[in-house]
Amino acid sequence: MELSDETYARLLNIRTGMRLFERWSEQQATAVGLTTAQHQLLLAIRGHGDPRGPTIGEVADYLLLRHHSAVGLIDRAASAGLLVRTRDQDDHRIVRLALTVDGASRLEELSTLHLEELRRLGTHFQAVSDGLAPAQNHGLAR
Repeated sequence: MELSDETYARLLNIRTGMRLFERWSEQQATAVGLTTAQHQLLLAIRGHGDPRGPTIGEVADYLLLRHHSAVGLIDRAASAGLLVRTRDQDDHRIVRLALTVDGASRLEELSTLHLEELRRLGTHFQAVSDGLAPAQNHGLAR
């Protein structure tokens, strides 16, 4: 299957838009005194479904980091007053992470801005991606 020039142009627009969003996000994190990695760490902690908080291994998985790299990031964020470590009540070998009031406040500020920006970009990405969907099967076997 040969792709059209328009398809390549749409793919370019999507990738460019994603990179612009990433750069914008980095700037927003910097404006509230966080690195991009700290922002992602706080989001991984707050977005984790278990009310006990994520483990270091779970955070490493969310951030696509090796365990020791996640520990370094967590150490720096804890020193900055953004999170705390606690021992799991059932298994004291497990360390869980929770946001401090300061960490939660900065994350909420950033998340509000990000949701607004994503809403704004949503229609742009929808328009660009409309032509990329595969043709409908209409019940034919593949």
